[in-house]
Amino acid sequence: MDFFKDTIWFIPCYTLIGGIVALLWSPGIIRQTGSRPAGYVNLLMTSLAFLHSVIALYQIWDIPPQDIRFVWLQAADLTISFDIRVSAVSVGALVLITGLNVLSQLYAVGYLEMDWSWARFFALMGFFEAGMGGLALCNSLFFSYVYLEILTLGTYLLVGFWFAQPLVVSGARDAFWTKRVGDILLLMSVIALYPLSKTWNYTDLGIWAKTADINPTIITVLCFGLIAGPLAKCAQIPLQLWLDEAMEGPLPASILRNSIVVATGAYVLIQLQPVLELSPIASETVLVIGSVTAVLASLIAIAQVDLKRILSYTVSAYMGLVFIAVGTDHPQTALLLIVVYAIAMALLYTSMGAIILNSITQDVTQLGGLWSRRPFCGIGLLVGMVALTSMPPFGGFWILSRLAVEVSFPLMVIIALVNGLTAFSLMRVFCLVFLEEAKQMSMRSPEVLWPMIIPMMILMGYALHLPLIFDQFNLITLNLNTGITLAIFTIIGIISSAVIYTRKSSDSIINLVPQSIQKLFANDLYIQDIYKVTIIALVNSTAKVASWCDKYIVDGVVNLVGITTLFGGQTLKYSTSGQSQLYIFSILLGLVFVALIFGLSV
Repeated sequence: MDFFKDTIWFIPCYTLIGGIVALLWSPGIIRQTGSRPAGYVNLLMTSLAFLHSVIALYQIWDIPPQDIRFVWLQAADLTISFDIRVSAVSVGALVLITGLNVLSQLYAVGYLEMDWSWARFFALMGFFEAGMGGLALCNSLFFSYVYLEILTLGTYLLVGFWFAQPLVVSGARDAFWTKRVGDILLLMSVIALYPLSKTWNYTDLGIWAKTADINPTIITVLCFGLIAGPLAKCAQIPLQLWLDEAMEGPLPASILRNSIVVATGAYVLIQLQPVLELSPIASETVLVIGSVTAVLASLIAIAQVDLKRILSYTVSAYMGLVFIAVGTDHPQTALLLIVVYAIAMALLYTSMGAIILNSITQDVTQLGGLWSRRPFCGIGLLVGMVALTSMPPFGGFWILSRLAVEVSFPLMVIIALVNGLTAFSLMRVFCLVFLEEAKQMSMRSPEVLWPMIIPMMILMGYALHLPLIFDQFNLITLNLNTGITLAIFTIIGIISSAVIYTRKSSDSIINLVPQSIQKLFANDLYIQDIYKVTIIALVNSTAKVASWCDKYIVDGVVNLVGITTLFGGQTLKYSTSGQSQLYIFSILLGLVFVALIFGLSV
């Protein structure tokens, strides 16, 4: 029976193998069956990974964490090893990753019904999950960086899946380069940390951090680099712009990316908590970034009309709350927030993805009256909303209440405000999409296929039963006053949104907010425009100067040597007579000239 526990390290390999096998159905290899078997094979391998994870979690739940190490490279004082930590947290993360991947791939069977490139899509999904599974088990900062790079590459390939569309290409490119900014800073800090700590193992880093005596400036700069990678992965301000552009890819991939992949950055940040505590400035920075992103992203989400953009900024806002938990040194609460967020956000994306698929448009102002036609999607949106926010007795209520108790009063106010704004935003979507009169784009919008309904129903079940699961493992604590406060903010957000957006005169209420403020949040605080006139303009100017120097100075010197040689050759050919005495005379003149130069110098 210990077989599943002893082979936990193999779980990420299931989907990697499934992805490789799926490529056999690429165009030009296996033609007789079409590409659909690629999806079924990868779905089978992912299901095996999920079953293996569940059994392994049952076996290791009550035993202490175990460390497994495979030395990969050893040279002088440098040792690079695959460090694996088998614990309830890491294997629980595997259960969450593989479970949501099974549902995402089942959802994809219906969503990509008419698509021809199943082999490539499911191969990329297998590659994606393998990276996340490896990161969940990884106990090494170096290989965590490697897995984050795998996820960056996977994001680029999945976002650019429909590469014939210009918006898809630009979205994939922007997502890739924005993440690269954080990845490069993270890599520099990973390399700089090793000479100080002599290890990349998270457990050893925690022991080292307790007794480390390092210059405050050095450790602060190093911690800033360690924060940069997770900051970009979690779409926090100022590197949040990539997330809504990444929604150009297939929605089943967005379900996985925005529910799990985005949270991997926070998972790494939680592992680095002991190192970050060496710099109070770094911890405060995490706190400030999370607070600012949570509030601003919630406001930006309310100002959007695109379904995908609304959910994208909701993702950034919730990740901001996770950053607050990390910045205040509450890693267990941060992990529980990730669990609640992953299930609720996956449910929201499956519900809204079904609306987008059969309604052509994703503009909420062009939809309406779908409650009678799409009841499953409407119920899914409502359950996802109450599960994500502090509506008792659902999962978000217990975990957000726990976080609010653990932080200071100003941070509790921020948590309550973000919670209310999120409830307002999601209720706004429900009212505009399901309760208004049917419009041209939504008059003929049938319910989706069963492969898309089943994942939605399963996620609803888990979202509703999450408090019971938390209670089973004694993870629920409640301060009554704090819980009531958060619940009041949630109810106010829901009721106020319902009152505004179910009235025919809602525009008059909305116009009470100045147009300048509405445009400010609708355009993402003009951050993209600020980038264009600052960083992008600086890079363009620097590139033009470098291009001019390369063309006229570097190449100019080389070209001058070539031109001089050609000119000299052309000139000398007229002095070539074939008489040896003339050559001897020329040599003598040259020697005299050289002698005169040396004589004058002496």
